Amino acid sequence: MENWREISEEIVESLLEDGSNPELLYEVEHHFVCEDFAALENAALAAFKLGYDVEEPAELELEEGGTIWGFDVVVECELNTDAIMEDVDKLAAIAEQNQVEYDGWGTYFQE
Repeated sequence: MENWREISEEIVESLLEDGSNPELLYEVEHHFVCEDFAALENAALAAFKLGYDVEEPAELELEEGGTIWGFDVVVECELNTDAIMEDVDKLAAIAEQNQVEYDGWGTYFQE
């Protein structure tokens, strides 16, 4: 497993250094991917049962060719590493339990 705390700290720091507003709530998108649609669907259902907003799974084209299935979990929260890491920990555990890949998170700059 990657060091999600370090990665999260870097993302948050970069956004704040670029002038993103720390007082707003952000839509944080947590990404899941897997070649097995059934496993991905089970992970989506597990996230939904925990109260997360789960987007519809979609087939994604890979840069090197081929396809993979993916979905996002969208959470509204502060641009704060600890707040984001609470969700990362829960969602990465769901991914591991369902044998899918937690592919990180992202959000958008806000003035």
